[in-house]
Amino acid sequence: MLPLSSLMYSTLNNTRRVLTSWKTNTDPSPGEFVAELTPQVPPQGLVWKGSSPYWRSGPWVDTRFSGIPEMDKTYVNPLTMVQDVVNGTGILTFCALRNFDVSYIKLTSDGSLDIHRSNGGTTGWIKHFEGPLSSCDLYGTCGPYGLCMRSISAPTCKCLRGFVPKSDDEWNNGNWTRGCVRRTELSSCQGNSASTTQGKDTTDGFYRVANIKPPDSYELASFGDAEQCHKGCLRNCSCLAFAYINKIGCLVWNQELLDTVQFSEEGEFLSIRLARSELARGKRIKIIAVSAISLCVFFILVLAAFGCWRYRVKQNGEARVAMDISEDSWKNGLKSQDVSGSNFFEMHTIQAATDNFSVSNKLGQGGFGTVYKGKLKDGKEIAIKRLSNSSGEGTEEFMNELKLISKLQHRNLVRLLGYCIEGEEKLLIYEFIMNKSLDTFLFDLKKKLEIDWPKRFNIIQGIARGLLYLHRDSFLRVVHRDLKASNILLDEKMNPKISDFGLARMFQGTQNQDNTGRVFGTLGYMSPEYAWTGTYSEKSDIYSFGVLMLEIISGKEISSFSHGKEEKNLVAYAWESWSETGGVDLLDQDIDDSDSVEAVMRCVQIGLLCVQHQAMDRPNIKQVVSMLTSTMDLPKPKQPIFVSDTSDEDSVSLKSIDHKDMCSDDENKQESP
Repeated sequence: MLPLSSLMYSTLNNTRRVLTSWKTNTDPSPGEFVAELTPQVPPQGLVWKGSSPYWRSGPWVDTRFSGIPEMDKTYVNPLTMVQDVVNGTGILTFCALRNFDVSYIKLTSDGSLDIHRSNGGTTGWIKHFEGPLSSCDLYGTCGPYGLCMRSISAPTCKCLRGFVPKSDDEWNNGNWTRGCVRRTELSSCQGNSASTTQGKDTTDGFYRVANIKPPDSYELASFGDAEQCHKGCLRNCSCLAFAYINKIGCLVWNQELLDTVQFSEEGEFLSIRLARSELARGKRIKIIAVSAISLCVFFILVLAAFGCWRYRVKQNGEARVAMDISEDSWKNGLKSQDVSGSNFFEMHTIQAATDNFSVSNKLGQGGFGTVYKGKLKDGKEIAIKRLSNSSGEGTEEFMNELKLISKLQHRNLVRLLGYCIEGEEKLLIYEFIMNKSLDTFLFDLKKKLEIDWPKRFNIIQGIARGLLYLHRDSFLRVVHRDLKASNILLDEKMNPKISDFGLARMFQGTQNQDNTGRVFGTLGYMSPEYAWTGTYSEKSDIYSFGVLMLEIISGKEISSFSHGKEEKNLVAYAWESWSETGGVDLLDQDIDDSDSVEAVMRCVQIGLLCVQHQAMDRPNIKQVVSMLTSTMDLPKPKQPIFVSDTSDEDSVSLKSIDHKDMCSDDENKQESP
């Protein structure tokens, strides 16, 4: 099943489109497994083995299937769903996986539904998704009213609360398919299972279970909210369970609960109807258990209190020594790292400069800490980055930024004045930059008017010169890895200064690239090879610089750009603009500069060259600077991979990565040294 293919059904003309397995891995004749989209509301994916259900996905919820916990918030889902309840149609479309050259879905001869992806080259095919993954995923493993525990290493079955095995012998021998039966019949519905209690509450109640794959045979009820869903099910004797799910509404079960699974996380809440006596029985057991535990805890607390008293007496004598050792270890580490050129500031000096870190001196806050403005006794203004103890930025990142910036001196890089370490406090002290960061101007409707095209072009050139120093002219050869608008500071003359080197890395000798298992940065600015494989190089910074160029030209963020009624990614729109008009209409509409048309067109083309999908197709920074400062002919950029090459209304537009932070240290940041 290739991208833009789909599974579908139509109850109007009784047709469906399914995916059928091969008979064997080498025999392409139709096999016994068939995958389809069910006509339920909402629909779910179902794999059949002959005439028997084999595996199901659970109902579709917004952008995912609720019975597949792997489809969490971090999952890149290539599936889209469109359901027309009135006309009785549903379409599940497979879209190409972002950032991968090719991908496909395969239903194997043994019933496994797999999604494969590849970037080409020697890496081969990678399995993006596989189902079923567990015996719990197989349809009806635990039988009616049985609960399959997928949250533990070896999936096992247990009866839902209020139910007991239908056959103890079979259940104890691991044959769970016959399931469970009620221990106590529903009191208000005996002999009247299909009736409704005329608006009166019954003597039954509900027991709520979390992290559940909703059972099969659900129906969508018309109750408006969770409370109405609860009351509506309670007053209907045929309603055996309900679940109110955001983005869906009220699901009810009027048949036995079959194929119910519990996950360790994700999943939905399921409320199961029980007789009042079963709910009271659970409460009595809980009271006994709580009483026994409370008694044990009381004796433990008495012993713990005595132990804590003895420990505190000893600790008070050692606390100061421990802090001194910690502080000394930091300072010794800095000496071994050679941070010559950086001054050590005493904590009392910084506290006085910032009025003891007053909120009124706060410039901004990021994931790694807070930035304050300070004023020394001699009147010099400084910026202080106070690293958070809970941020996760430890010795490596602190040492990295201090070591790098102390040795880097360039007019387009922020200047480090010194550092401070006292106890658990870690502080970096920078020159104070008057105009804060580029994003505070570029993406503000009023302040953007202060930077006309000549100033924007000067900013582009300044950033390029700073990168040239990092990549080629500095003896350290540094890759920044987090180049973006909020990390470009502007001085009083609007000259740019690259800041925030906490994620930067050095290259040695002839080294051209490196790889990491910990990907940090901001999606949208990150190059495809770094975002998805952890490979970074100078060309990773070039990609970020290209995105930054397009933002500076347009005055729009990479993720928020739209044109007319159709939402587009900024890179996609820049390509269309360059293809149709040479890029002139990409220029920020708030800037009226008809004299700079050629310069704008040239910069758009350079920006597109920098955001090429393959690193080898991007220019290096020396070539970029040459392109910006000369009239040399420019190579033609290739069409960015995330731009759809069709205008067919039925096609799926493939968009670039959204601009969202991924392990980024930039959150609501106003000033980021």
